[in-house]
Amino acid sequence: MKAKDPLSYKIIGCAMEVYNALGPGLLEAAYEKALIHELELNGLSVASQVPVEMNYKGVNLGEGLRLDLLVEDSIIIELKSVEELKPVHYKQLLTYLKLMDKRIGLLINFNVYDFREGIKRVVNEFKD
Repeated sequence: MKAKDPLSYKIIGCAMEVYNALGPGLLEAAYEKALIHELELNGLSVASQVPVEMNYKGVNLGEGLRLDLLVEDSIIIELKSVEELKPVHYKQLLTYLKLMDKRIGLLINFNVYDFREGIKRVVNEFKD
């Protein structure tokens, strides 16, 4: 998969490095730790398990969810280690993008034979 911006391209390169070193079949938490390390080795700032406060009809519901990774305070990464990505995984990432007012997210599934098939870019069209 070719990224449409330099930061996405760099993140995907880091994820490929992790996949090539570890291969498929591990738990999501293992890939998360390895990817954080690889991103930091490549000079990127990364926050993991970022709490997201939610509001509903003017009421603060508190922390409603946690993002897997937020890179350079710009790109949300949702990690998976599943047999197959489902439509709800894309919708989940799009919801995160909207709640965090971010434009680009990467859905990365490490449990695939061909890693290029495990990377999906999701864009929040409502964000400028």
